[in-house]
Amino acid sequence: MIHVKPGCRLPVNRTTTRFAPSPSGLLHLGHAYSACFAATEARVRGGEMLLRIEDIDIARCRPEFETAILEDLAWLGLEWPESVRRQSDHFADYRAALDRLDGMGLLYPCFLSRKELGEALSAPHLPPGFGVEIGPDGPAVTDTDRLLPEEERACRLEAGEPHVLRLRMARAMEIAGSLEWRDLDRGFQAATPEIFGDVVLARKDVPTSYHLSVTVDDAIQGVGLVTRGEDLFQASHLHRLLQALLGLPVPDFRHHGLLVDENGRRYAKRDRALTLRALREAGHTPREIYQKVGLMP
Repeated sequence: MIHVKPGCRLPVNRTTTRFAPSPSGLLHLGHAYSACFAATEARVRGGEMLLRIEDIDIARCRPEFETAILEDLAWLGLEWPESVRRQSDHFADYRAALDRLDGMGLLYPCFLSRKELGEALSAPHLPPGFGVEIGPDGPAVTDTDRLLPEEERACRLEAGEPHVLRLRMARAMEIAGSLEWRDLDRGFQAATPEIFGDVVLARKDVPTSYHLSVTVDDAIQGVGLVTRGEDLFQASHLHRLLQALLGLPVPDFRHHGLLVDENGRRYAKRDRALTLRALREAGHTPREIYQKVGLMP
């Protein structure tokens, strides 16, 4: 079992959920639905909803948006334990997880930018075995280190050039073996993380990825029921693999539908008129928000 330090991991509790917004903008109706969904799942189970601020992208996240998140959730009448986990305070936890994976020989540096990678993959003569499919996060590439000569990779690494750390998927799946995870609506799922290819787990400017940080966070916080939008359903396949590799407990999952506007478009942070702040300032009440999202926490 991995002991992710300096944080501590709590036992998984099937009644504990979490709402984990990113402070890169104001909350909108879609966020309200997701937060109410997590709070409702915790309430009916006699548990609690934790709040986590996912601010690993320091360049885009702002303290004023975090303040607004707390104000909006409090206005909705939602409650959470006083302790709020802020990801930017816990990069050491994600570094410990990366070190564990690196010690297993599962990480490798990739120096190619997205543009360079695209150009390399479109070259007429690719190394044997390269067939690129599109995965949930874009091209599901594998063994991208083979696209550069070994000497060039060594020189770039020694020079400290920017790079990402990729998970060598084939080897990771070989180590982990057959895996499954449970979605409370769709039942047990055979894990197929290979759809992501050699997924990026860290970058020089952002020293962890969404996939790695949320997997580690959920284990440390003892989250036993992960609730999130159905757009992240496939991500659960990858998170199950990371749990196995890092020796972390396996929560249950429940993926809810996504709210859309009258044109069928998902709500987004750019829709300023539909932010909770704008709706509140326009005179709407929390009860009216519950009616709009169709949930009463």
